[in-house]
Amino acid sequence: MRTKMRTRWAVAMRTTLELPDPLFARLKARASSQRVTLKQLLHSYVEQGLNTPPPKAPVERSAATLPRIKGAIASEAGPLSNAVLFELLDA
Repeated sequence: MRTKMRTRWAVAMRTTLELPDPLFARLKARASSQRVTLKQLLHSYVEQGLNTPPPKAPVERSAATLPRIKGAIASEAGPLSNAVLFELLDA
């Protein structure tokens, strides 16, 4: 019985990108200023994008997630400072 040994090959895939002309011009200028080919620049940008963790979703805030104060607030309490509000939240 004959066993084949598998090896890993770096296989390149060709693809077509449709880029707006102004974006393509910026890419070419960046590649030129860095003295790399457009292919090398795009390769590095794709690598960077894939290696960067995705941004966290912004926290949605609504009235339902705000703390609720139970009970009535006495009008004689005077101005509501942060300390007074924290006391009311702890009650």
